[in-house]
Amino acid sequence: MEIFGGFMMMLSIIGFFLTVIWFILPFVIFNIKGRVDRTLLLVEEMDKRLAAIEQSLKNRAAMTADEPEKPIYPPL
Repeated sequence: MEIFGGFMMMLSIIGFFLTVIWFILPFVIFNIKGRVDRTLLLVEEMDKRLAAIEQSLKNRAAMTADEPEKPIYPPL
């Protein structure tokens, strides 16, 4: 009978911890979801900005490729 009592005590402690985890877990998941959503928005904005920078660099390179090369130093 002592083994059965010990086993039930162990099960009740494990059940208590599982119940606490069960109540806390949704808050943790929704908190992580909010952070991931915010991070996704920031990454999308950064991607748009990088695309704009790449496009401006390509335009600048195309404009400079059309122009003849200018000497760095004036002739003596």
